[in-house]
Amino acid sequence: MNPSKSLDTKPLWVPDCGHALRLAGVHFDAVRIPGVVGEEVAYHLMEFTDFQAGPIVREAARGRNLYFLLAPGTASGFVWPAPVRALGGGRGGESYVGIPALDGTTWPLGWRSLPTVEDPFVEGELLHQTVESALR
Repeated sequence: MNPSKSLDTKPLWVPDCGHALRLAGVHFDAVRIPGVVGEEVAYHLMEFTDFQAGPIVREAARGRNLYFLLAPGTASGFVWPAPVRALGGGRGGESYVGIPALDGTTWPLGWRSLPTVEDPFVEGELLHQTVESALR
Protein backbone atom coordinates (compact mmCIF):
# COMPACT_ATOMS: atom_id res chain seq x y z
CA MET A 1 0.00 0.00 0.00
CA ASN A 2 1.25 3.48 -0.82
CA PRO A 3 0.44 5.81 2.13
CA SER A 4 1.33 8.93 0.13
CA LYS A 5 -1.52 8.10 -2.23
CA SER A 6 -3.92 8.32 0.71
CA LEU A 7 -2.45 11.60 1.98
CA ASP A 8 -3.35 13.48 -1.21
CA THR A 9 -6.93 12.25 -1.24
CA LYS A 10 -7.89 11.76 2.39
CA PRO A 11 -11.59 11.42 3.15
CA LEU A 12 -13.26 14.48 4.67
CA TRP A 13 -13.95 12.56 7.90
CA VAL A 14 -10.22 12.02 8.57
CA PRO A 15 -8.81 14.88 10.69
CA ASP A 16 -5.74 16.82 9.59
CA CYS A 17 -3.94 16.17 12.88
CA GLY A 18 -4.43 14.24 16.12
CA HIS A 19 -7.74 12.43 16.22
CA ALA A 20 -11.44 13.28 16.24
CA LEU A 21 -14.71 11.57 17.11
CA ARG A 22 -17.00 10.86 14.17
CA LEU A 23 -20.62 9.72 14.34
CA ALA A 24 -20.94 6.19 12.95
CA GLY A 25 -23.64 5.90 10.32
CA VAL A 26 -22.91 9.29 8.71
CA HIS A 27 -19.65 8.98 6.75
CA PHE A 28 -19.16 5.30 7.51
CA ASP A 29 -20.53 2.42 9.58
CA ALA A 30 -18.13 0.71 11.96
CA VAL A 31 -17.78 -2.85 13.16
CA ARG A 32 -15.96 -3.05 16.50
CA ILE A 33 -14.06 -6.24 17.29
CA PRO A 34 -12.14 -6.44 20.57
CA GLY A 35 -8.65 -7.69 21.36
CA VAL A 36 -7.13 -10.84 19.94
CA VAL A 37 -10.20 -11.64 17.83
CA GLY A 38 -10.01 -8.19 16.19
CA GLU A 39 -6.30 -8.60 15.50
CA GLU A 40 -6.86 -12.04 13.98
CA VAL A 41 -9.66 -10.77 11.75
CA ALA A 42 -7.53 -7.81 10.63
CA TYR A 43 -4.57 -10.08 9.89
CA HIS A 44 -6.62 -12.45 7.72
CA LEU A 45 -8.45 -9.62 5.98
CA MET A 46 -5.17 -7.86 5.19
CA GLU A 47 -3.60 -11.09 3.97
CA PHE A 48 -6.58 -11.93 1.73
CA THR A 49 -6.72 -8.44 0.19
CA ASP A 50 -2.96 -8.11 -0.38
CA PHE A 51 -2.89 -5.33 2.25
CA GLN A 52 -5.67 -3.35 0.54
CA ALA A 53 -8.43 -4.01 3.11
CA GLY A 54 -9.75 -0.47 3.48
CA PRO A 55 -9.83 1.55 6.71
CA ILE A 56 -9.19 -0.26 10.00
CA VAL A 57 -8.58 1.79 13.16
CA ARG A 58 -6.72 0.30 16.13
CA GLU A 59 -7.47 1.63 19.61
CA ALA A 60 -4.59 1.08 22.05
CA ALA A 61 -6.61 1.86 25.18
CA ARG A 62 -9.82 0.29 26.51
CA GLY A 63 -9.20 -3.31 25.55
CA ARG A 64 -7.45 -2.76 22.22
CA ASN A 65 -10.51 -2.62 19.99
CA LEU A 66 -10.29 -2.58 16.22
CA TYR A 67 -12.83 -0.64 14.17
CA PHE A 68 -13.47 -1.80 10.61
CA LEU A 69 -15.03 1.06 8.64
CA LEU A 70 -17.71 0.06 6.14
CA ALA A 71 -19.77 2.15 3.71
CA PRO A 72 -22.64 3.95 5.47
CA GLY A 73 -25.73 1.79 5.92
CA THR A 74 -24.03 -1.57 5.39
CA ALA A 75 -23.13 -2.88 8.87
CA SER A 76 -26.76 -3.48 9.82
CA GLY A 77 -27.16 -5.78 6.83
CA PHE A 78 -25.34 -8.56 8.69
CA VAL A 79 -25.89 -10.51 11.89
CA TRP A 80 -22.64 -10.11 13.82
CA PRO A 81 -21.78 -12.75 16.43
CA ALA A 82 -20.58 -11.78 19.91
CA PRO A 83 -18.22 -10.13 20.76
CA VAL A 84 -18.51 -8.19 17.48
CA ARG A 85 -20.67 -5.07 17.47
CA ALA A 86 -22.01 -3.01 14.57
CA LEU A 87 -22.05 0.77 15.08
CA GLY A 88 -24.16 3.06 12.91
CA GLY A 89 -26.57 2.04 10.23
CA GLY A 90 -29.65 2.81 12.32
CA ARG A 91 -29.24 0.28 15.14
CA GLY A 92 -29.53 1.18 18.80
CA GLY A 93 -28.59 4.79 19.41
CA GLU A 94 -25.65 6.96 18.50
CA SER A 95 -22.08 5.68 18.51
CA TYR A 96 -18.92 7.68 17.96
CA VAL A 97 -15.66 6.28 16.64
CA GLY A 98 -12.27 7.87 17.16
CA ILE A 99 -10.56 8.55 13.82
CA PRO A 100 -6.82 9.30 13.73
CA ALA A 101 -5.07 11.61 11.29
CA LEU A 102 -3.12 9.85 8.56
CA ASP A 103 0.19 10.88 10.13
CA GLY A 104 1.66 12.57 13.18
CA THR A 105 0.87 11.88 16.83
CA THR A 106 -2.49 10.11 17.11
CA TRP A 107 -2.08 7.94 20.21
CA PRO A 108 -4.07 6.03 21.47
CA LEU A 109 -5.47 5.58 17.95
CA GLY A 110 -3.69 4.39 14.84
CA TRP A 111 -4.33 2.92 11.43
CA ARG A 112 -4.04 -0.85 10.95
CA SER A 113 -5.04 -0.26 7.33
CA LEU A 114 -5.47 3.14 5.66
CA PRO A 115 -8.41 4.30 3.56
CA THR A 116 -7.37 4.70 -0.08
CA VAL A 117 -9.03 5.91 -3.25
CA GLU A 118 -9.28 2.30 -4.42
CA ASP A 119 -10.49 0.98 -1.04
CA PRO A 120 -12.35 3.74 0.82
CA PHE A 121 -14.17 1.17 3.00
CA VAL A 122 -13.80 -2.39 4.22
CA GLU A 123 -16.04 -4.69 2.15
CA GLY A 124 -18.88 -5.83 4.43
CA GLU A 125 -19.43 -9.32 3.04
CA LEU A 126 -15.73 -10.15 3.16
CA LEU A 127 -15.46 -8.85 6.74
CA HIS A 128 -18.50 -10.88 7.79
CA GLN A 129 -17.05 -14.08 6.28
CA THR A 130 -13.69 -13.41 7.95
CA VAL A 131 -15.36 -12.86 11.34
CA GLU A 132 -17.39 -16.07 11.00
CA SER A 133 -14.23 -17.99 10.12
CA ALA A 134 -12.24 -16.53 13.01
CA LEU A 135 -14.93 -17.40 15.58
CA ARG A 136 -15.35 -21.06 14.56
